[in-house]
Amino acid sequence: MRINSGPRLYLKTGEGYLVAGRPDGATHMALRARDLAQQRREHGRLAEALRLLGEIAMYRDPPEIDSAEAHYRQALAAAEELGMRPLAAHSHLGLGMLFHRTSDQAKAAEHLTIAATMYREMDMGFWLEKAEAELGPLLGTHSKPG
Repeated sequence: MRINSGPRLYLKTGEGYLVAGRPDGATHMALRARDLAQQRREHGRLAEALRLLGEIAMYRDPPEIDSAEAHYRQALAAAEELGMRPLAAHSHLGLGMLFHRTSDQAKAAEHLTIAATMYREMDMGFWLEKAEAELGPLLGTHSKPG
């Protein structure tokens, strides 16, 4: 039996490292996933690795703003090209949260609104709540938009 060492395994491990507060380990796994996905021409996994790299950059201390934005935008472009709507929504959410933290409220509201709309259309309630929670303070309300 062969152990699966594909990009998906590296992505899941990277996400675990990020949740555990270990950004260096997360970065190592995300880069490994990205490189392997490129080698294997797994475009969807490559897009997922780019989004994870954006997440990692945003949650570093201090945040790596330019890197996070670049990775989220690359992930979004790839997700849209591949028709990966959940990943596109996650990329919009990441960009919205990033712009909220950098005090670019107009861009934050734009991306968070897109994310919330996409999550609502796909009936992704957990993620819709996250997007709406982030969007609420920007709209001056704690209620759900739309």
